[in-house]
Amino acid sequence: MGSVTHDCVCDVVRAIAEAQEDVADQHCDVSCHRSIRNLVSPDSGNGYDTVPFILYNKKGEPFRGVGAGIESNGTATFSCVESFVFRVSEVNDCCAMLELLVFDGDSATGDMPCDQISGEAVSSLERTGICITVDLSCFCAISCLPAVSLL
Repeated sequence: MGSVTHDCVCDVVRAIAEAQEDVADQHCDVSCHRSIRNLVSPDSGNGYDTVPFILYNKKGEPFRGVGAGIESNGTATFSCVESFVFRVSEVNDCCAMLELLVFDGDSATGDMPCDQISGEAVSSLERTGICITVDLSCFCAISCLPAVSLL
């Protein structure tokens, strides 16, 4: 699972990135460890390639990522996308590139992750192609959703 540091959020996100990379190249019902195990299980054949997750700052508040996308409908226009749910794209030390994930193309609504995810099927998550770079040492908690196939 790579090198271990004393920054548990960094370690978990690094493990997710490594597991997703492996898949792309070839009693808790929901937890980061279970999602990672489901992602890399050689006999599952489930086709999962992503462990979506939510990050929390040092005050215990959920982190809302905001990024700008470009819509090309004849004229290129910017669109703002907000999400509490992420897919790790790359990790270098504790610096990570995270892609914002949305449910059925909708940006986050409300002030909490549950406003975005309640009642949604994990399988309805979609990639936005919008990435932000974060310092993982700024977070103190991570909550993983079940592994899904998004590639």
